Amino acid sequence: MPPTAPSTARRGPTAPKQQGQWALGYREPLNPNERMKKDSDGLAVRQRIIDIYARNGFDSIDPADLRGRFRWMGLYTQRAQGIPGGRTAVLEPEQLEDRYFMLRIRIDGGQLSPAQLQVVAGIATEFGRDVADVTDRQNVQLHWIRIEDVPEIWRRLEAVGLSTTEACGDTPRVVLGCPLAGVTDDELIDATPYIEEVVAAHLGDPAFSNLPRKYKTSISGCSQHCTNHEINDVAFVGVRGPDGQVGFDLWVGGGLSTNPRLAERLDVFVAPERVREVWAGVTGVFRDYGYRRSRTHARLKFLMADWGPEKFRRVLESEYLDSPLPDGREPAPTTDADRDHVGVHRQSDGRFCVGFPLRSGRTSGTQLGQVGALAQRYGDGRVRTTARQKLVILGVPEESVEPLVAALEAEDLPARPSPFRRGTMACTGLEFCKLAIVETKGRADWLYRELERRLPDFDEPISININGCPNSCARFQVADIGLKGIVVRDRDGSDAEGFQVHLGGHLGLQASFGHKFRGLKVPAAEAADYVERLLRGFQERRKPEELFSAYVARADEEWLT
Repeated sequence: MPPTAPSTARRGPTAPKQQGQWALGYREPLNPNERMKKDSDGLAVRQRIIDIYARNGFDSIDPADLRGRFRWMGLYTQRAQGIPGGRTAVLEPEQLEDRYFMLRIRIDGGQLSPAQLQVVAGIATEFGRDVADVTDRQNVQLHWIRIEDVPEIWRRLEAVGLSTTEACGDTPRVVLGCPLAGVTDDELIDATPYIEEVVAAHLGDPAFSNLPRKYKTSISGCSQHCTNHEINDVAFVGVRGPDGQVGFDLWVGGGLSTNPRLAERLDVFVAPERVREVWAGVTGVFRDYGYRRSRTHARLKFLMADWGPEKFRRVLESEYLDSPLPDGREPAPTTDADRDHVGVHRQSDGRFCVGFPLRSGRTSGTQLGQVGALAQRYGDGRVRTTARQKLVILGVPEESVEPLVAALEAEDLPARPSPFRRGTMACTGLEFCKLAIVETKGRADWLYRELERRLPDFDEPISININGCPNSCARFQVADIGLKGIVVRDRDGSDAEGFQVHLGGHLGLQASFGHKFRGLKVPAAEAADYVERLLRGFQERRKPEELFSAYVARADEEWLT
């Protein structure tokens, strides 16, 4: 069985020394974050927020809680308004931060009941200046939150079964699941009960509240692989096992940021009844053997890169599981184009689900309330978030599909969007994020509308991911066109917002990261000109049925610059 607390970790196979691995005896904190966690578990900050900080205000908050443990409760200070991106790496945290918070609500499996959506919408409107973002991790993020309001927000969320616990921090983050789980015929297995089992057993579990870094999970039986298992720390992928039983293929060690790496298969078959055990085992391996000396080297992907899947499987089975796992089979390959569940799709019960994009993830409490009202009027009330910043309304009778599509269109929520509206994602950006270098949400909105105007006949799937910094919250490395925020020089020699361009990234069949061309930097104001030129070249030179990523792989560099 996996250790139930850090003190019971056992020694295992030899590994590189002095990386802060608990299982090898390196228990002393080796960086300030490890010291902070040793001094007080991140989960303990909840009571201090309720008893002290919410009563006494922002100035009463201990800095170690403010910039560290608050994350265990889904709270980050947001960026002070008016600070340009060029100052991001120059100013100290206390100079960058505002007295307001971003609050992340975890939506495990992307599932929202009518009551839950109504509460989230109301909180955004009442406490968050009517601003909300749906993320590519299926969460909802609110802004402009005051510390004084946090206990009341928690009370309302928890009354309907939602939480902000471990939405951030060195913890198991939200568990991704297919938004159409349980309603379509083409899924291999409905993963909902296994997501619920993991969350119920381990959300807020002190055994896993101090991991080396953040830890991202997906559990899905979706035939389109919509939870992007290739870039999660641990992923359970629906598959039919060697004996015909339906279960999961296990992938470990994926992640993006400044050192992107694709997850690897452990070549095991996980029966449904063992999902919780195996999840706890993989998480325990990360906790005990993960690198804690350097924050930049602490994600699970670095351990996997050093160990490889064979050693990881051996340690997992011998030290953390009750019994070995049988060998497995690879899941059927898919492309990356249809993972967003946008459009109208028939459910297994004869009704329909309708998926639609927001404005690159940006919405409002008012709009979420309107979506909830439409879901109850035309569907069965259920709304789900996707891993591509989209929403899906479930349970729509056939005769209500077109009235719902028209009502959504009237709210600027098109169920049949242009490729540019459908394929554009953006992170939080300079507006609220202390790490950002450039503005993203408004820029993304401008960009896809410009491309719709300039290329009205473009009808190929295309992903354009806009990121405010190198940390890849909007996954620029796996987009057809990835735009990473940087500072460039304008024609007057002054600092200006710009993007480094990455091209041809994709997940699915033969997944790969985008090509980065030395010196290919585009001023933000010229982004539409560059992308238009790039896509016109693609239209002129592409082979029949050729995807953009394949075109980039064979293109001359001059076609792309």
